[in-house]
Amino acid sequence: MTHRWIATQDEFEAVVDTLSGVERYAIDTEFHRERTYFPKLALVQLGWDDQIVLVDPIAVDVTPLRRLFASPAVAVFHAAQQDLDVLTHSVGSVPARMFDTQLAAGFTGYSTPSLQSLLHAELGVNASKGDRLTDWLRRPLTADQQVYAAGDVAHLLELHDRLTAQLTALGRLTWASDACEELRTRPTGAIDPEQAWLRLKDVRVLKARSRGVAQAVAAWRERRAASVDVPVRQILPDLAILGIAQKHPSTPAELAHARGVEERHSRGAIGAEILAAVQAGLARDVSVPVPEGDELDRSLRPAVTLVSAWVSEVARAERIDTALLATRADLVALLRGDREARLASGWRAELLGDGVRSLVEGRAGLTFDGRGGLRLIPVAPAIAV
Repeated sequence: MTHRWIATQDEFEAVVDTLSGVERYAIDTEFHRERTYFPKLALVQLGWDDQIVLVDPIAVDVTPLRRLFASPAVAVFHAAQQDLDVLTHSVGSVPARMFDTQLAAGFTGYSTPSLQSLLHAELGVNASKGDRLTDWLRRPLTADQQVYAAGDVAHLLELHDRLTAQLTALGRLTWASDACEELRTRPTGAIDPEQAWLRLKDVRVLKARSRGVAQAVAAWRERRAASVDVPVRQILPDLAILGIAQKHPSTPAELAHARGVEERHSRGAIGAEILAAVQAGLARDVSVPVPEGDELDRSLRPAVTLVSAWVSEVARAERIDTALLATRADLVALLRGDREARLASGWRAELLGDGVRSLVEGRAGLTFDGRGGLRLIPVAPAIAV
């Protein structure tokens, strides 16, 4: 399938007008974030009917995609999470309706398949893996680079058809649609600056006052990186934040002696801002979040392991990707009695509800079935003595 390069606003607006009237279209993006805080959109690939266009976001304003995204047309992605992040930042919105072929394939027996493996297994297409180190922001792109980029959307609509048919036959199309909507509406964008410190290695071993400093300095770094659009490591390395958190410097000289701090960090306005963050952090009372599962009643903690085993067995038997069925956080939320727990309603409850309740309430146990799997067995109620 041939493709067109779109590098003028009029051409792009015409494409958006056309796609706003179709039932579905394939979409993918190429981007970089190695040298920036926010992802830098480098290419948008769009496919429909027998056409593919490669849109150059360096040459055109891509915000008219909002009009397309607001239309009833279904956007077909593969592994959409990062694309949604990039589009949120670059366009300001995401499609109102979407289908993720990777996510949908998880309901038909696949486990987070790559596009290449899914195309080969379902359509017999041997797609090129391309050059993983391509600089998509460089212009002009070579003919090979363009062909590779076009290939990312060339067969998505065929995959959509094939997976939809399989899901319909399995009675799981609604499940896949619900999972795609969960992904579509999941929060995207930059992390909360006040939570940035939790990504630091060894942060949990810091003492109380040091935790406040680490939180305040990491939050300053996050905001600073966002304001100048550079990676956080270029503002201040992790090691420096930990060194500052341990030393509690109050002067430029003390700051300069903290481990990981370079001269450029301790002088001028940057040094003053870091020292101000240190003082703000010393006034904070910060606790480390409780590890997942520890907030459960002690008597229920063993149930997490037990229920996890049953979830894995159901996923295997039903040929559903375990990651789609339930995460550890889902299990904890259910056992904790959260009303919004994903396992408490919908297709997940349909598959797991009775079994999980039986296990937690002591009405059932797990045993090997002799064929490499597990099965639930009823447990007789204890007899009071």
